Amino acid sequence: MSTPEYLARRLLQLVPTLIAILVVVFALVRLLPGDPASAILGDRALDADVERINREYGFDRPIPVQFGIFVRQVLTGDLGDSTSLKVPVAQLIAERLPITMLLTLMAALISVALAVPLAFVAALCRDRLADGMIRGAFQVGLSMPVFYLGLILLTVFGARLGWFPVGGDGDGLLDLLYHLVLPAITLALSLAAVLMRNLRAAIIDVVDADYVTFARSKGLRGSLVLLRHVLRNALISTVALFGLSIGTLLGGAVVTETVFAIPGAGRLMVDSITGRDYPVVQGLTLALAVLVSLTFLLTDLLQAWLDPRIAR
Repeated sequence: MSTPEYLARRLLQLVPTLIAILVVVFALVRLLPGDPASAILGDRALDADVERINREYGFDRPIPVQFGIFVRQVLTGDLGDSTSLKVPVAQLIAERLPITMLLTLMAALISVALAVPLAFVAALCRDRLADGMIRGAFQVGLSMPVFYLGLILLTVFGARLGWFPVGGDGDGLLDLLYHLVLPAITLALSLAAVLMRNLRAAIIDVVDADYVTFARSKGLRGSLVLLRHVLRNALISTVALFGLSIGTLLGGAVVTETVFAIPGAGRLMVDSITGRDYPVVQGLTLALAVLVSLTFLLTDLLQAWLDPRIAR
């Protein structure tokens, strides 16, 4: 199967996934406790006002009718208006989601930059001091909860040393990147530990493979063998693990943005759930689910490039 055919097949497989996402997002939001009309008007709202809000936002209609309206709005790009902020949900997502995506991208790049070279060092120095130190250091970072690690970095490098800001998003792209350094490191350390351990084990298995021994026997340089034969084959399983971890990064961004007071999609999600803002919760959950699905698609394509047998 050629690459275009494999891509077309994977795109077709996304259709039932997106349908399932629509159903699950709609159902989960309806299971949230509390009455959205009461959240909008307050605890002392009159019954007439509650009925008016329910009628205005369609909360009083049958569930199948609400789902049909929800699907139609998604297909037309109209996700409704926030019940608390009184602005279109699509506008909120367009303002907040890029910050979360940038934070996730920075964390992903930092984790890869840490995991790949240190996995090579640990694998080539197997069961020696360097291997033990690298695995031990990453194990400490992996065992810490994200919010606790974020508080430590915030206290040490933000409050005491003053190297980084303690919160906010700054003004302009460069200032935003500067504000996201500590949150990105907070997210990256746990993912880097997982990737490093997986890649280390894969490198150890590949180094002992027959085709690597044959490549060395032909007189190829050690660096060429490591890059062309060892790294390419060892990355196959690590790429799959990396793709699966993107959802974890986005989930960790919810906590991290709260700790560092970053006005991203994660913090908006927490505020919307607390305020029972159904349209915002629906829109954000849908956007994040689609983003993760597209990440899985890119992961599959990258795996197929590393190992063409996957696309057959």
